[in-house]
Amino acid sequence: MGRMSEESLPEYAERVLEVAELIPPGRVMTYGDVAEWLQEGGPRQVGRVMALYGGAVPWWRVVRADGVLLPSHELRALDHYRAEGTPLKEASRAAEGHLPRVDMKRARWDGGEHAEPHT
Repeated sequence: MGRMSEESLPEYAERVLEVAELIPPGRVMTYGDVAEWLQEGGPRQVGRVMALYGGAVPWWRVVRADGVLLPSHELRALDHYRAEGTPLKEASRAAEGHLPRVDMKRARWDGGEHAEPHT
């Protein structure tokens, strides 16, 4: 089956992608945050939508709760994070591949106009 056109996107997918587009540059939301914002679905459903349709939106701003970069898209995501000034935590020498992660404490966005720092 070919890729679905915009018009035939499932309603839930459309809403997930709209939230992804709201996230400001340099900030992130977790899959669970997006589900909570929509008050529907859960992290897995949001992850599935992002995997299927996320290419049309800033997919790198929707992340795992632990800040680990999306497997096989790490380098593309890192380019975006560096360009947008997203807070990152450098990897420890022991970390596999030495890739940084998103600094969730500093990068997480709560959907507010001026995001409050999370405590």
